[in-house]
Amino acid sequence: MFSKSCEYGLRAIIYIAEQSEAQQKVSLPTIAAAINSPQPFTAKILQQLTRHQLVKSIKGPYGGFEISADKRAAISLSDVVKVLDGDAIFTRCGLGLSKCDAASPCPLHFKFVGIKEQLKEVLENTTLQGLLDDDEASLQWLQI
Repeated sequence: MFSKSCEYGLRAIIYIAEQSEAQQKVSLPTIAAAINSPQPFTAKILQQLTRHQLVKSIKGPYGGFEISADKRAAISLSDVVKVLDGDAIFTRCGLGLSKCDAASPCPLHFKFVGIKEQLKEVLENTTLQGLLDDDEASLQWLQI
């Protein structure tokens, strides 16, 4: 459903949010190891997230990546997906056809409309802080 960049980006930003809530900055090697992602690939993803001001990068021996409390409350999963994958997941054809709309639908068009709307709603209404506060969310997710 998501690109590999987006999957790793979601994992990374959730991990950084968890560590930030515990008042910890995390380094690139730590993040890459925690989310089981190649370090150079993780670095490129974190560059994009930093450039779009979703995470803060602090240089130096006491540096690392962090997300402030107000940002954790404001950043939705949709924000991350849009930075890394754009909004195509919400708009493109489920079969990848270039011409697919209500007037000229593919065989899956009307089945996917509702699914895409639900996905968009979930991603837009789920903040990083909301995930951290969710009693049903497992904090052991990285060990899966």
